[in-house]
Amino acid sequence: MPCRLPVTPALLLALTLLGACAHQPPVPAIPDAPLVLLGEQHDADEHQRLARDAVRRLAVQGRLAALVVEMADAGRDTRGLPPQASEAQVRERLVWNSDGWPWERYGPVVMAAVQAGVPVIGGNQPRAQMRASMQDSRLDQRLDAAALDAQRQAIERGHCGLLPDSQLPAMVRIQIARDLSLAHTATSALRPGQTVLLLAGSGHVRRDLGIPRHLDPALAQQARVVWMQAGGDPVPAGQADATWATPAVPGKDHCAQLREQMGQPARR
Repeated sequence: MPCRLPVTPALLLALTLLGACAHQPPVPAIPDAPLVLLGEQHDADEHQRLARDAVRRLAVQGRLAALVVEMADAGRDTRGLPPQASEAQVRERLVWNSDGWPWERYGPVVMAAVQAGVPVIGGNQPRAQMRASMQDSRLDQRLDAAALDAQRQAIERGHCGLLPDSQLPAMVRIQIARDLSLAHTATSALRPGQTVLLLAGSGHVRRDLGIPRHLDPALAQQARVVWMQAGGDPVPAGQADATWATPAVPGKDHCAQLREQMGQPARR
């Protein structure tokens, strides 16, 4: 008589992971830590694939406590949804903004956790709170002077030098507030003996500027930062515990796109 194994979410995930690994490079080793911060480049498809595979691997191993994502607001989560929940149900529960975060890109990451019975938790600061954050000078004190200046420079570079100097302090405060929100959300999701996986843009996971600066010191020391590096882009020194190298993303002139969005004339 043939041996028949019970079909469980963990078994289905294991079979799915094995099938995926047969056609694609396997996800690198995932650090054993209570909190793993996975930094991505939003337009690098390989980064979302690796994030999906990391979710699956941790879930199969019984290590995944929760998936915290920058792509949904704090206060939104999939708790209570069954593993069989539809994508529409998941998007509704997370109040997913497909304009900002294309579902075809991030949906597989989210659904991998849901189908494993693991909660997906939004960690970003809600847009309704951003105006108050822009005016909250207390946020400036969350970083020392050097880190605050570095954050300012990073935001200035990220906006291609198109932001007026008068707007930079407010934009820095929003970034700090978002990192604080993600840090608080991840901390609240911790479970003994398991790992919270947090997926956010790589700028958010930097040890000198980002989420680690807003964690309890003991947790910050135990947390591990994984930087997904597209095409050899430089990783700031000392800001990651591991680097996952991926192919380069086809060249795009992000500054040209931003100038168009802001109604700025094209450079000649």
